[in-house]
Amino acid sequence: MKKEDKTQAQQLQESLSYKKRNYYERADKAERDAIFAYAEGYKTFLDAAKTEREACDYAEAEARKNGFTPYCLGDALKAGDKKYLINRGKSIMLFRVGTKDPETDGFRIIASHIDAPRIDIKQNPLYEEGGMSLLKTHYYGGIKKYQWTAIPLALHGVAVLRDGTVKKVCVGESADDPVFYINDLLPHLGADQMAKTAGKVIEGEQLNVLVGGLPYPDASVENRIKLNVLNILHEKYGMCEEDFLSAELSAVPAFAARDVGFDRALVGAYGHDDRVCAYPALTALLQNESEHTVIVVLADKEEIGSEGTTGMQCRLFEDLMEEIASALKANVRKVRAASKCLSSDVTAAFDPAFSEVYERANAAFLSCGTCMNKFTGARGKSGSSDASAEFVGEVRRMFEKEGVVWQTAELGKVDAGGGGTVAKFIANLNIDTVDLGVPVISMHAPYELISKADLYSNYKAFLAFMK
Repeated sequence: MKKEDKTQAQQLQESLSYKKRNYYERADKAERDAIFAYAEGYKTFLDAAKTEREACDYAEAEARKNGFTPYCLGDALKAGDKKYLINRGKSIMLFRVGTKDPETDGFRIIASHIDAPRIDIKQNPLYEEGGMSLLKTHYYGGIKKYQWTAIPLALHGVAVLRDGTVKKVCVGESADDPVFYINDLLPHLGADQMAKTAGKVIEGEQLNVLVGGLPYPDASVENRIKLNVLNILHEKYGMCEEDFLSAELSAVPAFAARDVGFDRALVGAYGHDDRVCAYPALTALLQNESEHTVIVVLADKEEIGSEGTTGMQCRLFEDLMEEIASALKANVRKVRAASKCLSSDVTAAFDPAFSEVYERANAAFLSCGTCMNKFTGARGKSGSSDASAEFVGEVRRMFEKEGVVWQTAELGKVDAGGGGTVAKFIANLNIDTVDLGVPVISMHAPYELISKADLYSNYKAFLAFMK
């Protein structure tokens, strides 16, 4: 309907009301093509980066291709420098030094995480029972344990041998690789199991990964299936059983990222949370020439509270800010106060199958663009930084100027639950911070779902923020 054909009330309603709109409906053919093309690179990243170590390796390789060089604390810096700092192989900070005054302009920071829920292998894991050899595990992050049974799994990680040699492990991703498996109980014998609550249907100690069933060909020894597995590990990696003590091995879904739906508008994959934000942050930094000093943080350990030496609570990020400020002869306290951050983590997409836990007016919808969460936390905003109205308004103007399609949401109904991100740890440094990320269906499941439109919107939002 043309504007001149609309009534005054219709025009007033259009100008004053807020309504989320599907990005695909707004996009012309050229932009739709760009949305779909961008998703192809993202799918490649997902399949190559199923652990934080692999994501870190991928980011480093892409950074080097784009002229970034390694940085050590204390190195001299100047405007135009493109650097990256790897922390223990499991997190990475990339930055481009800008020309603007850091004390008045601050830094533009985007922080995402590259760890994801998974099944970690215990330090003394290997045993034999019932004609099988299995690995004992300890799950990592918030999962529904029953979702991880009876699916193909791949084994990723590193083993540090007695002599200090580091062996990378990745089995289950190639078509000719074997996969691994967590057993479930057949329904014929599952009456008692099915009577339990969902949280108890599978217990943590039942998440044991099946890794072998062939006995070593010598009847003179016991536990021949276990011995055969050990022999294979020794031949392939030089491992003995004791080397599990200094290994970090994880079982992850052996699924590839795939288009979903007849129209291919969606992507199904393991690890959207939070690599669907990490990838746009990385590519935006590599492709953007900004006058601002820009830092992209791809952190570890968010799924277990951002703890430890590679999590966002580690002092290394604070140290890096101080080193950059010092190199530019700026007061780091003034720099932090002037800096701005997008804590880029996913949010829950409205799901009509479970509509009772969402409040529609404040829910994120697939394909309506990247989503800002002014606050996260649980129930009474507990554990949230709650961004100021002024900063939200500033980001809003950035997006409007650059034509970014975006939406806002809360993480479900007020008393339905909630969640947290790294936002509060950055905000604690006196840096204005707000959460912005992609809506996800089936978050923390072995196979999650996102919209290609929201992925691309996230990328455009980062470009606008850096600009």
